[in-house]
Amino acid sequence: MAINLELVGKKSEPVEFEYTWKDCVLYALGIGAQREELDFLFERGDLRVFPTFAAIPALLASGSVRGNLGVNPVMILHGAQKVILHRTIPSEGKLSTIAEVKAIYDKVKMAVVEVETKTTTSEGEPLFDNVITTVCRGEGGFGGDRGPEAKKMIPPEGKTPDFSVSYKTQESQALLYRLSGDLNPLHANPELAKNAGYDLPILHGLCTFGYAGRAILHSVCDSDPAKFKSFAARFTEVVFPGDTITTEGWKSAPGGYIIQAKTQTGKVVLGNAYAEVAE
Repeated sequence: MAINLELVGKKSEPVEFEYTWKDCVLYALGIGAQREELDFLFERGDLRVFPTFAAIPALLASGSVRGNLGVNPVMILHGAQKVILHRTIPSEGKLSTIAEVKAIYDKVKMAVVEVETKTTTSEGEPLFDNVITTVCRGEGGFGGDRGPEAKKMIPPEGKTPDFSVSYKTQESQALLYRLSGDLNPLHANPELAKNAGYDLPILHGLCTFGYAGRAILHSVCDSDPAKFKSFAARFTEVVFPGDTITTEGWKSAPGGYIIQAKTQTGKVVLGNAYAEVAE
């Protein structure tokens, strides 16, 4: 197969996403929220929504614009994600998202597809943006642009993190998280997971992303979603349901934190990560 380079510049039609408080609570449970986080779990008038919920409508829209990549789907990996919040996410509503394939980069051994999504409220007000990076293994070498060098976000050596939060995932975590929209059987079917080279179904990368976002929110945003401005991370290793995810942050600028997440084995699962918050 050859990757479809004609997708660059393609925009989707507006993709509608209608949701209620139940979807927000289901997402919160999917990223491990506990009863002490009742503001995100109980349908009171002031129900709060985790900022990383922004990735859910974006995933649906991005799939509509890059659905015809022309590559073997087994060779596709979610490489990185960035969410940018313009305001707090309401606990119910009807959103509209437009996705655009911004670039396809030639990394020689792989191709990297960058999709940008912009989501607005039913009134047309900007709500959040996403940048989604997809890695297509074995599809490089077509003579295209190598793309810009990624800015390195490396934790300072020898410095104690400004915060460190550990959350244990449940063995059923992927089965719960998938109900928010990502029904890829790799996260549920043991036989398919083994065929893909894993002993067990793996956790969704965006579930890990949500766990890290949750740790950031409670550690440096006073649990206030209005203070959470952006979060970007590269998916570096898989997480298995039942693993413990430890998210650490080092303040590098006013309102800026270098982020790293790892499991109980010490394996880094989110790297080159950065969060921006309001102080």
